[in-house]
Amino acid sequence: MNKALASIQPSATLAIAARANQLKAEGKKVCNFSVGEPDFNTPELAKEACRDSIAKNQTRYTPINGIATLCESIAKKLKVDNGLSYDPSQILVSCGAKHSLGNAFLALLNPGDEVIIPAPYWLSYPEMVRIAGGVPKFIYATEAAGLKITPEQLEAAITPKTVAVIMNSPSNPTGMVYTAAELKALADICVKHNLWIVSDEIYERMVYDGAAFTSVGSLSPEIFERTITVNGFSKSLAMTGWRIGYAAAPKAVIKAMSTVQSHTSGPPATFVQHACATSPAACEADIQKMVKVFAERRLRIVKLLTNIKGITCVTPKGAFYVFPNISAFGLDSKTFAERLIDKEAVATVPGVSFGADANIRLSYACSMDEIEEGISRIAAFCDGVRGRAPSLS
Repeated sequence: MNKALASIQPSATLAIAARANQLKAEGKKVCNFSVGEPDFNTPELAKEACRDSIAKNQTRYTPINGIATLCESIAKKLKVDNGLSYDPSQILVSCGAKHSLGNAFLALLNPGDEVIIPAPYWLSYPEMVRIAGGVPKFIYATEAAGLKITPEQLEAAITPKTVAVIMNSPSNPTGMVYTAAELKALADICVKHNLWIVSDEIYERMVYDGAAFTSVGSLSPEIFERTITVNGFSKSLAMTGWRIGYAAAPKAVIKAMSTVQSHTSGPPATFVQHACATSPAACEADIQKMVKVFAERRLRIVKLLTNIKGITCVTPKGAFYVFPNISAFGLDSKTFAERLIDKEAVATVPGVSFGADANIRLSYACSMDEIEEGISRIAAFCDGVRGRAPSLS
């Protein structure tokens, strides 16, 4: 057995999902805030494009980087939407954005190389780094700073072993969004120290309250040359199960990532690639409708949570998560989440998995009715912890 895997932590979201499914099988009604995927159906136009592709027998192997029409479509999207000038040869289509990230770390890292990860972080980042032989190094953001790291923190964390910095805006799990100025201040430090920026932009379409999404690589030519841009179709088009994402980067990096992919998985399903080559622009109305609904749910869930005595919650500007602080109840996040699902059948993800043991993560990719009932149950649970009668305004 590979001894390095002994230190890799299993996904907390999968463990919570398994417990939620067990309770459902027992006949209990579960309010599930643990799932990190849109609760919308894949747009009909995308599904029709996929059916057409299968009907045309587009089912054979494709080039390792993806079919030409999809790479061209992605390059055009990056230019028009994000101000990034990539040639189609600089695109690598993979089996989801997670796969793209894994390829990037395997291509970049040598044993002992450090990768700086702002915390709270998506729980797979450190494990991906470890699998690639690297060492995750965390910078902890505070609620007072809007759950964002500062340039001073980044500068202080860099060592001679630092190779890369992960940026994720909008963020999973916090929903925070960096401004262009904030991103540039951080990215300029990366350029100064000759570091790679691995920019996870999978939630780019989910931004609210007038917040603007900025692609890190668009901020200067020097930053562009040090950036690996990762994105995909899973969140914006509700295509999580289709497993298709992509990376765009300098040619040498894409070549190395392609080598990794060629010997581990190959590209995504051929008919899925053909469907995605034409779908995003055609499905714009579906995307806007979904984002509008998420924006409404976000405000309601924050209001309900902050009405519970003892809970504080930074209002997210993006993605579809809230990250309330539950430290006032004297329980670590794992204990809080486990007791909550056992007593109230409410599934959340403990913040310790994201590097923040004072918090839990809730996804509002669920109906408004489920939000209302689920937060009511959380209020009852919190009142029980305090030894008081339930109350929620």
